[in-house]
Amino acid sequence: MTAAYAGATSNHARRVVVTGIGMVTAVGIGREQTWSALLAGANGIRPITLCDPTDLDSTIAGEVPDFNVLQYVDRKDARRMDRFVHLAIAASGEAIAHAGLDIPAHRDEIGVMIGAGIGGLTTLEEQFHVLFEKGPGRVSPFLVPMFIPDMAAGQVSIQFGARGPNYNPVSACASGADALGTALEVIRRGDAVAMLAGGAESCVTRMGIASFASSRALSTKRNHDPEHASRPYDLERDGFVLGEGAATLVLEELEFARARGAHILAEFVSYGQSADAFHVTQPSEHGEGAARAMQIALRKAGIPASDIDYINPHGTSTPLNDKFETMSIKTVFGEAARAIPISSTKSMVGHTLGACGGIEAAVTVLSIRDQRIHQTRNLLVPDPDCDLDYVPEGPRDLAIDWAMSNSLGFGGHNSSLVFRRWDG
Repeated sequence: MTAAYAGATSNHARRVVVTGIGMVTAVGIGREQTWSALLAGANGIRPITLCDPTDLDSTIAGEVPDFNVLQYVDRKDARRMDRFVHLAIAASGEAIAHAGLDIPAHRDEIGVMIGAGIGGLTTLEEQFHVLFEKGPGRVSPFLVPMFIPDMAAGQVSIQFGARGPNYNPVSACASGADALGTALEVIRRGDAVAMLAGGAESCVTRMGIASFASSRALSTKRNHDPEHASRPYDLERDGFVLGEGAATLVLEELEFARARGAHILAEFVSYGQSADAFHVTQPSEHGEGAARAMQIALRKAGIPASDIDYINPHGTSTPLNDKFETMSIKTVFGEAARAIPISSTKSMVGHTLGACGGIEAAVTVLSIRDQRIHQTRNLLVPDPDCDLDYVPEGPRDLAIDWAMSNSLGFGGHNSSLVFRRWDG
């Protein structure tokens, strides 16, 4: 066992900072590729290639293009992992390198917290076909360790040797945000000096598309025009576009990061969480649950709502989410809500389910780093119910001291993260 780091402050005084980011999305493999594409307003929604979409109601998705898992793991290991794990490993490796984190030197004090809302649906669907067509004796012995959603966190820890706390929050589309928030608390209570935290998901399968389409959650009217299908806050939105991807952030206890000379990207200040206790798929009326999560995050950060300079919202492109999320922001920020720029990453990469909280938190930190925000793409016909500043015109330079990232999930899960510009 490695020796415990001796320079940490008391639990109550522990501050947590972000020192590394890795991303794999529909607009780029890698952090800077993704970020540059988002600032350029790139479209990541295209016709589906990962499965046969011929008879599906939705035939478009935000797939990661040209992804080669063999650049990250060997062929034997790759065959024993689902695609969502492949994406998680790619993002985590980039984040570790970006942070310059020496995991072997502190392996017992560095943990992994990667959220996945569904997990290995590709593997599960494939093995159902094996069961029905070839019989139970042909089902893969790797089925369970490939499809259970904790395997992103488990396999990342194995690949990189992190032996600290290891966990997979499952809270639907809030999973990635809850992973980050839980990792924050793990460091604060002294159980780790650093955490690899974020989200990963890959559910662009026939079952995945069919099930979301049946629940009327997906956009089905723009299969012929994928470039304009994901349109958060737009009057003509008709549902989200399914996406896949992963993002990992390296979180460190401040004194540990300082002691090793790490470059700090931002401070991770607080995490608010609430439940709607209302409906399995619909948000609570007027966005009351989301509002409470934001209020909790602000209270724990010790700042007034007026300090927030930018919000990266859930912004799914569904009629109910966008309307009620707008209401929730107005509830929390009052008249000041109209002065806060808000931009939806999902407008370009689609809805990545359990990964979205990680991807959007990463985007929020990059926005703070560069003092620049991306647009909400495809906001062409303003919805009177969504009347805030959703940045439709393109990237915008913005002075950001404090920023918020929100994630909301089926089951009524609401999570809000607050980050602060690092000024040394």
